[in-house]
Amino acid sequence: MSFARLGYRLFILTQLGALALAAYSWFSRHPQDVPWTPLILADTAGRFTNYKIARLRDDFPACRAVLDGGRIDYTVLPAVTAGPACGYDDGVRLPRAPYAPRAEISCPVAIGLFLWEKQVVEPAAMRHFGQQVTRIDSFGSYACRPIRGGREGRWSEHARANAIDIAGFRLAGGRRIGVATGWTGQGADAAFLHEVRDGACRMFGTVLSPDYNSLHRDHLHLDQAPRGGWSFCR
Repeated sequence: MSFARLGYRLFILTQLGALALAAYSWFSRHPQDVPWTPLILADTAGRFTNYKIARLRDDFPACRAVLDGGRIDYTVLPAVTAGPACGYDDGVRLPRAPYAPRAEISCPVAIGLFLWEKQVVEPAAMRHFGQQVTRIDSFGSYACRPIRGGREGRWSEHARANAIDIAGFRLAGGRRIGVATGWTGQGADAAFLHEVRDGACRMFGTVLSPDYNSLHRDHLHLDQAPRGGWSFCR
């Protein structure tokens, strides 16, 4: 082998080594953007946060371990059985504040809500209103029904407590930002609501808003339907 060819190969190996070292350094500083790292609630939500939450859907002990690691106060709910399409065995109840009524949802939805509240809703409220959100109003979670509220068709994620509908937000000063009344326009209310909708797309499998259809004119639908790590947001 000639010295020129040997030198070329050493150069290539050196460059590959440098790239590998740079990649390792980047991955170590951005664990949320690496699919094989564990989900840690203290990390900023990243490209693979949805994927990591989806992996927990059929592993209640692992999902609870994530909640425990984040020191989240919760109560395990008794399993509910209501036929082949309805019920759940991974339900948890979050503390009374800030959700009204109190959030009783599947464990993966609880993880999404915690990340959304801390990393999206709270910063957005301070940015647009200079106030904290003290209450998040919902239309509830568990409902044994198909999608669109009918009696036939594909079953809703609500039938497994795997979804929650958010109707509005109460600020510390007492003002309420409702999805039904604040979604349209150019003001702070609309900007805040669109920001929290967009931010939820990093934590939930499906996010539906008034932009999706008239059935969602008064709420944000958040669910953890598995989509291979991708989100459907509208």
